Amino acid sequence: MTTETEFKPGIRNITEFEAKAILMEYGITAPRGIVFETLPDKIELRFPLVLKVSDASIIHKSDVGGVKAGIMGIYDLLEEYGAMKKKFPNSEFLLEEMAPKGVEFIVGVTRDPVFGPVIMLGTGGIYTELFHDVTFRRLPIGRPDALDMIQEIRSGVFCKGFRSTKIDCEKVADLLLKVSGMISGGKLDIVSMDLNPVIVSAAGAVAADAKISFPV
Repeated sequence: MTTETEFKPGIRNITEFEAKAILMEYGITAPRGIVFETLPDKIELRFPLVLKVSDASIIHKSDVGGVKAGIMGIYDLLEEYGAMKKKFPNSEFLLEEMAPKGVEFIVGVTRDPVFGPVIMLGTGGIYTELFHDVTFRRLPIGRPDALDMIQEIRSGVFCKGFRSTKIDCEKVADLLLKVSGMISGGKLDIVSMDLNPVIVSAAGAVAADAKISFPV
């Protein structure tokens, strides 16, 4: 189960670049990136890069060939951009630095008709829908709630270390509290939000992908 919102009457989806700009306003880390229609002559980003179609009407970019990760150099980028431009001739594109490798989580928000805004934490990446390993809390939450949520999912084992992989789960708790502040602060009327994956490593927690929906 995810909180991802498809196109529904009265709901407006924004682009991933716009969503990440909002996240960064609230102190949530996202990869450096640029949006363009035509590939600029000068790229001031560090390889490896990921190229994505940037179109609010495309919800599942990877399902339609709208994501290419692991671009290692300029010639590779030119080739991948050319192929993607042919596939999506009327769209813009997002080019980003790739996030460091780490443990993948999903963080989501939805508005329940009974409980109001609810936050979700789960095992992220390609395993989200396979394992359904998620936990929920009514917003707002405090740090004890955030730490309890981490321990309630399987990926919480990485807080203590597993097969040479150990992460600082305080970084995950910090992210959950920042999301709680975004929603509970009252400034953003967000209908739903999906951060998947959030990649947690020694460098911290990075929202590698983001979807946010607002009421029309």
